[in-house]
Amino acid sequence: MTPEIVTELGRQALETTLLVSAPILGLSLIVGLLVSAFQAMTQLNEATLTFVPKVLALFGALLLFLPWMLGVLTSFMTNLLINIPNYVH
Repeated sequence: MTPEIVTELGRQALETTLLVSAPILGLSLIVGLLVSAFQAMTQLNEATLTFVPKVLALFGALLLFLPWMLGVLTSFMTNLLINIPNYVH
């Protein structure tokens, strides 16, 4: 394996990781900001008020995005395994 191949594999892995995690992290950020704004407007400082909406939103997002996420990860692994002979040379 050449350093260029290793660098390219690392780049592809990081790119795939960011692509798969972006919808969940983005939704978590949006829900967190909305709950924080609600808490600031109402002056309610309850710990469960921040936790429960995030958990429910992330569970819903996982149900919605899981097929797509599995497809992206499966295609990445398929390409990686198919190209093993090319990496050896």
